[in-house]
Formats: sequence, C-alpha cells, structure tokens
Amino acid sequence: MSLDTETVRRVASLARIHLEEEEIARLQGELNGILAWVEQLQAVDTSGVEPMAGGGATMLRLRADAVTDGGIAEAVLANAPDRAGDYFAVPKVVE
Repeated sequence: MSLDTETVRRVASLARIHLEEEEIARLQGELNGILAWVEQLQAVDTSGVEPMAGGGATMLRLRADAVTDGGIAEAVLANAPDRAGDYFAVPKVVE
C-alpha cells in the first residue's frame, strides 16, 4: 500500500498537524516505509505461535486484596523531619 500526497494531507489534517509543503514529501516517504514494514509483519506465519498476553491459557496469579501497612514503617519514616509514633507529624494549620 502506498499513500499519495492527498492522503498524507488528509491524515495530517485529521491528526491536526500543520505541514508545510516541503514536509509532505518527506512525511509521505516515512509513512510509506511504516506501511511497508507493517505489510512485512503481516506476511509472517504465526499460526503455531501461542499468544504471550491478552488471555488464553496463561493468566497472571492475583495477590490477595488486603490492606496492610507494608511492614516498612521505620524505613519510610527514617528521613521524616518530625514524626509522631508511626506517622508523619505536620504543623497544625488553623485559619
């Protein structure tokens, strides 16, 4: 598949990209190169290849949805300027 200059202008308009006239030929070559690469990928026989993601037999194991403190309160609060127990201490703001 090859794009002509009018199609490149239309794609640029749909993408809301302003192109100067001298940029159209360069962009046309780049887009035609991308489309040639996609056609090359479509020619690859993938009939015996199982999908790596997106469902199928391989599912990710889910962890339990439980609320925890993370167990690292000391490491988190090590550089706190002020603390009150296992919490950050902040100045009181009253208006």
